[in-house]
Amino acid sequence: MGRTNPTYRDALRVIEERWSDFRRALRRRDQPRFDRLFEYAREHADASGLLNHQNPLLPALFSIHLEQETRLDDHEERLNELEAAVAANDDQEAAPPDSNS
Repeated sequence: MGRTNPTYRDALRVIEERWSDFRRALRRRDQPRFDRLFEYAREHADASGLLNHQNPLLPALFSIHLEQETRLDDHEERLNELEAAVAANDDQEAAPPDSNS
């Protein structure tokens, strides 16, 4: 039997292990953020594996960036909704009362 190539997920696990000392040196408040970045990379492991890039860190970084872009889009959409709600509330407060009473 021949050897099998390691999967992208295996390569990503190795990268995360290499960065473990860095993670340990981070402030405690930043460690969950660090972990989240690798979660983002794992979210796109299927696509990254299909790329079969010689440096597995590059698809991981791109995956992280893609997830952060998604989060930014979600935050911008929510901000627009909140601004619209505030503007609608301001318009209601500025409207003159009905004189039909």
